Amino acid sequence: MNTQILQFLPPDGELLRTHKPDLTDNQILKAYQVMCQTRHVEERMLTLQRQGAISFSMSGLGEEAAIVGSAAALNMEDWLYPQYRETGAIFWRGLSIQDYVHHMFGNAMDPSLGRQMPNHFGSKALNVVTVSSTVAGQIPHAAGAAYAMKLQKEPTCTLTYFGDGGTSEGDFHAGLNFAAVRKCPTIFFCRNNGWAISTPIKDQYAAEDVFSKGIGYGIHAEKVDGNDFFAVYHATKSARQRAVNEHKPTLIEAVTYRLGAHSTSDDPSAYRSQEDVEAWKEKCPILRLRRYLEKRGLWDTNQDKAFQQALRQETDEAIRVARDTPRPPLEKMITDVFETPTERLKEELSDLCRK
Repeated sequence: MNTQILQFLPPDGELLRTHKPDLTDNQILKAYQVMCQTRHVEERMLTLQRQGAISFSMSGLGEEAAIVGSAAALNMEDWLYPQYRETGAIFWRGLSIQDYVHHMFGNAMDPSLGRQMPNHFGSKALNVVTVSSTVAGQIPHAAGAAYAMKLQKEPTCTLTYFGDGGTSEGDFHAGLNFAAVRKCPTIFFCRNNGWAISTPIKDQYAAEDVFSKGIGYGIHAEKVDGNDFFAVYHATKSARQRAVNEHKPTLIEAVTYRLGAHSTSDDPSAYRSQEDVEAWKEKCPILRLRRYLEKRGLWDTNQDKAFQQALRQETDEAIRVARDTPRPPLEKMITDVFETPTERLKEELSDLCRK
């Protein structure tokens, strides 16, 4: 078994000469900008939660290359089944900062009308299935949807994201086994960021890797540097071709690190050292890609300052608009459950409105 980690772009930003990216310069620039956008918006959401403006927030701080690189390798017709850190994936597909902030506020412009927790985004128009808090619950869903695509002879696939903690759930094993046996066009993408909330990987499984579990189920699996945008893109693009052309699933283990807390309900200083965090900051995926762009003459300090300033202004305006947008009307609480609300639901709503 080949346990070597696939890497094309080391931390110094000097791309291996043997690797020729299947990407245009504009696509690479877009990836860098989406990664920066993701980090900035998520940092602002954390601040808003601390201020009491929103109730909850999570981020993919330090994992942006794994998220954006995998999303960039797919077609828009493919379906994404995110976990809850994949804001960058839905930004890549075209969700605006404004729409995302509306969702985080749970206001009347939120597509879920406040009936989901913040950070539980989705978009039918962008083929992104709504996030569910249940750990690993999306994995068998993605396998089942891919099986339907195969039966209907659609030239598409599904990609489902999950963390290393998700591999300790039964749904992970059920999903992989189903996809392996039924030959489903599914990409199982594990962001191995080292922690399942406060549980380190050494206390989760005895195996050395996550990707070896895929080999155990008889599917193609590989391990990539999750902070290397090009390695993630290459592995996912190959997995998509394998899924669509050969109806073969793939498990990708993207080795990265969660630089921030698990969520705004977590204090990572209670279970890990700051020295480990600082060491991983040196491997920052955004800094790594920026160094590559600068070495190629595609980006410079002045361009970066202008972009970051425009990003701050757009986010500020999105927050202002979201704050001024009213909450959803109470009657929306009982819609979209049944085609016609039941009498019991109507009674409960009436009681609520009287309080």
